[in-house]
Amino acid sequence: MKPAMSEPLQRLSDALDVERQALVDHDVQALIRATSAKLEALRALEGTPPLGHAERLQELAERNRANGVLLSRRRREVNWALRQLGRSEESSAYDAKGQSHTLHPRRPLAVA
Repeated sequence: MKPAMSEPLQRLSDALDVERQALVDHDVQALIRATSAKLEALRALEGTPPLGHAERLQELAERNRANGVLLSRRRREVNWALRQLGRSEESSAYDAKGQSHTLHPRRPLAVA
């Protein structure tokens, strides 16, 4: 690997490692920082595509997908907890004319 190419790939790899650990630890601030670092590394790679590193890129893409699966699981856990509390995220729906509308079901968590 050429030194110029290894640096953005290594930054992406490091960001994916930190991102995974942040997801496992439920560390939102670390997740935000890791996502920012990942996006910066991806921008650098877009500027100078790493030709000849298909295997490494495939491995990094798989790690990114695995992080995405973990993130989806965390999101489902949060949504489940919100439903148990009587809250849910806003959801969109389509009417008979095919127009999208956002539903705003509101249920108070407590009564004062």
